[in-house]
Amino acid sequence: MDVLIHLFVGLHIIGIAALLGGFFTQMKAMGAGTARFVPAMLHGALTMLVTGVALVGLNQAEGGTVNTVKIGVKLALLIVILGLVYVKRDDETVDKRLFGLVGLLTVTNVFIAVLWT
Repeated sequence: MDVLIHLFVGLHIIGIAALLGGFFTQMKAMGAGTARFVPAMLHGALTMLVTGVALVGLNQAEGGTVNTVKIGVKLALLIVILGLVYVKRDDETVDKRLFGLVGLLTVTNVFIAVLWT
């Protein structure tokens, strides 16, 4: 079971990397006002959602306790991120503030995962 959990943690980190990497690749364009949500950002957010749900299920199946408030906050942030990226995925340009919000929420989600114990 530990191998499966570690596999999903690795996939979860890959999802974060895709979402945050897509954001970072568009930062220069954000300064020019031409940033857009790239497909990697949508796929990364979806990967984070699926693997996060799997990790919670695997943790509970193993008899571990889950901090439901922390998971709820992380899930809420991810749903907002996913909603914004999904709705605006076909737009040629995205408003700087909206694009920056997705980056901020993603980084916040990472810090919640790391610092909230």
